[in-house]
Amino acid sequence: MTLPTPPPIPEHILRFDFKTSRGPGGQNVNKVATRAELRVHISELPLHHEALDRLRRASPSKVTKDDELIIVADEFKSQTMNRDAAIERLRDLMARAMVRPRTRRATKPTKGSKERRLTAKKRDSAIKAKRRERPSD
Repeated sequence: MTLPTPPPIPEHILRFDFKTSRGPGGQNVNKVATRAELRVHISELPLHHEALDRLRRASPSKVTKDDELIIVADEFKSQTMNRDAAIERLRDLMARAMVRPRTRRATKPTKGSKERRLTAKKRDSAIKAKRRERPSD
């Protein structure tokens, strides 16, 4: 399934915090703030209200009580690359939220499937009944 292209994200709604990264990486990890933490209010994103609701439900652990989406990127050693990775994740989340889920329509089982089910039940019942029979001496 190809995802739709999300609309451009206005730069002014994106807020970044840069912190020191975690994990191995030598002394650089303790000195340079390369971890990018993107914060954006969900209601400010250029999406339809249904898509915004899907976005909230899709990643509840990333949404704060103030309706703010938080995305963290720290896989690169460059602040710029982590910033771009966070924006790309936001675009991916937006694209997934834009896809309207298919509505499930209840269907009735066909006559043939009902008959096959009943035949199988009778066959299984007969097999189990034979197990209960005691051999006569």
